[in-house]
Amino acid sequence: MQQTVYILNGPNLNLLGLREPEIYGHETLDDVIESCARLATELGLSTRAFQSNHEGVLIEHIHEARDQAAAIIINPAAFSHSSIAILDALNAFSGPVIEVHISNIHKREHFRHHSFVSGRADGVIAGLGTQGYLLALRHLATRLG
Repeated sequence: MQQTVYILNGPNLNLLGLREPEIYGHETLDDVIESCARLATELGLSTRAFQSNHEGVLIEHIHEARDQAAAIIINPAAFSHSSIAILDALNAFSGPVIEVHISNIHKREHFRHHSFVSGRADGVIAGLGTQGYLLALRHLATRLG
């Protein structure tokens, strides 16, 4: 039976490919999710991907992951810097969590330098574009192996 990795994406990532392409690139979120699904299959994993602009919806998916997923890859986007509730939900998840940011949050505005989610994440990938998702999957395949 394949282990499932939840890939959770926060606010405005539904606009990936359209919003600020000079920062986030031209790939859409659908492109990213398709690439992740292909790689996961090669690695013997499965993925379930979700995106929401609403904090509570993301929290519900984290709660669901407690029974359905072996690991979580999360790009909390702007919720990184503001959501203790997402941090609390992730603290209730027992599997590995990898935090991914498409841009390097440490080269951006000062308020983006702190992430509450990083306090729970087993690893953080930032600034490697959408390749960060694939690197996170490769790491999880090794870790869950």
